[in-house]
Amino acid sequence: MSEMNNWLQQNQKYLGQALGWLRSRLQEIAKLPDAEIPEVKEFPTGEGMNPPPALILLSHKLGLSRFEQQVLLLCVAMELDTRIARLCAKAQDNEYQPYPTFALALSLFDESAWNALSWESPLRYWRLIEIHQSGVQPLTSSALRADERIVHYIKGLNILDDRLASLLMPLSTEEWEVELPHSQQTVVESIFQQLAHTGRGQPLPVIQLVGADSQSKQLIAQQVVAAMDRYIYRLPVELLPSNASELETLARLWQRETLLLPLALYLDAQEVDGKQHQEGELPPLHRFLHRSGGLIFLSTREARQNLGLPTIVVDIDKPTAQEQQALWEAVLDSSSQEYAGILATQFNLNVVAIRQIAETAQAESSNSAMNNQIELPGSLPRSKIQNPKSKIQNHLWSGCLASTRPQLDSLAQRLNPKATWDDIVLPPEETNLLQQIAEQIRQRSQVYQHWGFDKRMNRGMGISALFAGESGTGKTMAAEVIANDLQLHLYRIDLSAVVNKYIGETEKNLRRLFDAAEDGGAILFFDEADALFGKRSEVRDSHDRHANIEVNYLLQRMEAYRGLAILATNLKSSIDQAFMRRLRFIVNFPFPGVAERQVMWEKVFPPQTPKEDLDYQRLARLNLTGASIHNVALNAAFLAAQGGTPVTMAQVLAAARSEFRKLDRPVNEADFRVLVPTGVRG
Repeated sequence: MSEMNNWLQQNQKYLGQALGWLRSRLQEIAKLPDAEIPEVKEFPTGEGMNPPPALILLSHKLGLSRFEQQVLLLCVAMELDTRIARLCAKAQDNEYQPYPTFALALSLFDESAWNALSWESPLRYWRLIEIHQSGVQPLTSSALRADERIVHYIKGLNILDDRLASLLMPLSTEEWEVELPHSQQTVVESIFQQLAHTGRGQPLPVIQLVGADSQSKQLIAQQVVAAMDRYIYRLPVELLPSNASELETLARLWQRETLLLPLALYLDAQEVDGKQHQEGELPPLHRFLHRSGGLIFLSTREARQNLGLPTIVVDIDKPTAQEQQALWEAVLDSSSQEYAGILATQFNLNVVAIRQIAETAQAESSNSAMNNQIELPGSLPRSKIQNPKSKIQNHLWSGCLASTRPQLDSLAQRLNPKATWDDIVLPPEETNLLQQIAEQIRQRSQVYQHWGFDKRMNRGMGISALFAGESGTGKTMAAEVIANDLQLHLYRIDLSAVVNKYIGETEKNLRRLFDAAEDGGAILFFDEADALFGKRSEVRDSHDRHANIEVNYLLQRMEAYRGLAILATNLKSSIDQAFMRRLRFIVNFPFPGVAERQVMWEKVFPPQTPKEDLDYQRLARLNLTGASIHNVALNAAFLAAQGGTPVTMAQVLAAARSEFRKLDRPVNEADFRVLVPTGVRG
């Protein structure tokens, strides 16, 4: 027989003795002639039983006196023994009182104490009993009822209170066996040591886990509580009641549970850090922390100050780049291990994400290989099918992109890059600079990790660039080409919308943006850089001083950012040289000349667009940027579709004339007059 089953039998035997003693006392008070002879004449203490009976154990944990134990037994007996209700009515000489009352308890038990019914007594502080008082009924004659959770506990069933179970979610235990990298294992050991030094009888400090990586924080919390043989539950702070009475009940129930079960709480405040409360108002989170107890982990993006409680603040980071490479190598098969360095350099992932992505990619690659073994009529020969090594690398890359896609909806616009190098029309020197940028991103693992340059990059390993040129000259398209080539996410940020007149708000917006994009190394395209950058190095007033702080903060984040950050400006001359020296690349986007415009016209219409007698040489003489040429081509195509004809020179010139008017450019009618077609036939 197991120890647990043996204890349950002993506990049941004890309860039988206690209930027999209680019935005897009730019969004695009621003066019943057929009173039973109890098995024990004194209130049973469970002496000799190890562990003690549940009632005695509960009394020790919650500080109940002998009288309070007996009151609780009387209330619990109503749920366990059908004879108790009748005996209560007899003992109180009132058939309308078939339930326990405090007056009955005072007459039944020795060592009675009036303060057992006060709010601060264990019976009521720990919500062990409820008093059902109606109308003008005196307190002492009101019905007493045992809390359901406590009834189960005394019977030997120790499970989480149902009122808490509806709010709390157990943290998954699947990752407990994961071997953390050294940097995170050190954090676990540090937390454990600090908890171990908490004085006996002193409340445990709140463990504040600070950072953006929820999974790593949960994993670290799980490892700490596993070492302490505890279970951990997660409670999103948004679920804390705002009503003070409801919050007090929740805190008290949790505090009670920590004494009945080996528990820890993971309070997730990750998404509510920025919420403001009225002056003087204590947020529900703070009130809950002050009113509850036990081992609590508080998860926040930024450290919460002035909690008014003993607190251990721990910054949680993802594994280092070297640790991530080792993790990738451990989960990838031999054919893909050389790809580990590239993944670790481009993406910033935790242990769980790396394992999940690798497992999914390998499964998808295996499924693809099985499907490719079935040759259908008209399908490619197997020799032409992409090799398995490339397939798993594509699956790994796609999995990393999906896992790290940032949530930037409020601060940035996600672009869907489709442009390729063939779409770029720039002078060779500028095109070469763009290709250098792409190659530096591609070769970072080789140069930084394998060749040791990471140890010499004092400011960070970010790649920063300035794209300068008039509106429509191809700055955004160039960013799209690089993103498409590297298969990375691309986000456009309007710096004029990020800049805030209130001190500190611009930096806060930028911090949110970079933190969200960091993990996947997304390409960040900062448009309207003139809104923040300018010739401000000469400080004349506090506004200039603050503007310089904002600029320096952005440059610092760009330098430390693991991806590519691009500043775009229409006015290069407005940006101070001191700022430009901190950028790795400066790419100029000149207004296209006639030769460049002719190439743009020749490329602007998709191959499937029907065209008729388009004179590209003549169109190239129209002084338009690449963006305007695209607009003209698109509008001309709609005119052709409306007329049911191929795109003609007349339609293109009509669209071009409209574009000039839109741009408030002078219109020379001779430039838009339709001539006898002499150009290249489309």
